[in-house]
Amino acid sequence: MATAIRDNIRRGMVRISGGSFAMGSEDFFPEERPVHRVRVDQFWIDPHPVTNAAFRRFVKQTGYVTVAERSPAAEDYPDTEPENLIPGALVFQPTRGPVSLDDWRRWWRYVPGACWRHPRGPGSTLDGLDRHPVTQVAFEDAAAYAAWVGKQLPTEAEWEYAARGGLDGAIYAWGDEFEPTGRRMANIWVGAFPWQFHPGRGQTGRPGTTTVGTYSPNGYGLHDMTGNVWEWTVDFFRPEHPTPTCCAPRNPQVAAPEPTAAQRFPRRVIKGGSYLCAADYCLRYRPAARQGQTEDTATCHIGFRCVVRDAPEA
Repeated sequence: MATAIRDNIRRGMVRISGGSFAMGSEDFFPEERPVHRVRVDQFWIDPHPVTNAAFRRFVKQTGYVTVAERSPAAEDYPDTEPENLIPGALVFQPTRGPVSLDDWRRWWRYVPGACWRHPRGPGSTLDGLDRHPVTQVAFEDAAAYAAWVGKQLPTEAEWEYAARGGLDGAIYAWGDEFEPTGRRMANIWVGAFPWQFHPGRGQTGRPGTTTVGTYSPNGYGLHDMTGNVWEWTVDFFRPEHPTPTCCAPRNPQVAAPEPTAAQRFPRRVIKGGSYLCAADYCLRYRPAARQGQTEDTATCHIGFRCVVRDAPEA
């Protein structure tokens, strides 16, 4: 019976054989260093991010209310005026022209009423977006969905190993060339961020998510490991990788930091970049790239996918 249940949960997922790989990069951002070898055991992973349709089934059957749909607790945001403690989420707003890229508040707005059902705010809908990645989900929401379907969220090591698709050490999920034969390989920002956007496959003139699987999969058959939406992992964020040791750690996972009054919500690692990652601003649409995001954050460019781990070996 247990085997049948496991097989049913894994249906449609991709099996990733265990192995070792060089995690991180020395060539881009400090938080990606140092490069160190890591081993991961075999696991199963969703072939694409969780979609709006799948998340809708979860909400319909459980009555779950996401973080963005709840009124923020005053004790969690002591510096916020009570009248501003209203449900909502962050929504990207393109600027009308070039701006300095030193302040993200120039293109992000907290929009009351924005949530997974209304990703751009009140009045926006999911019409025609069933096969797009769900967004406006905080870490808690992603973890709740994963538990409901009998899965887990990936560790950073599992995610990066899967994203590389067998190309150990390559810059991108498809190799070292950004646009081989001139082809755009993922849903990322092409143009001058945050105002000039050149649509790619499956897009109109507005930056946004695309149907999962719009772009070719990586070497493991996984779609959207680059771009489309950032993806939550279970690892807590630290500004660098651990110092390499003589032996590659097996199934590493970064533990929670000591809580502080200034950091009520710890940061988790998100991976993969999104449709808002541009060469002149983000450049994090690479397997080694990583970013820290506070657990309570919901935005229109963060989603997730799930994994299933085999029983530990004796």
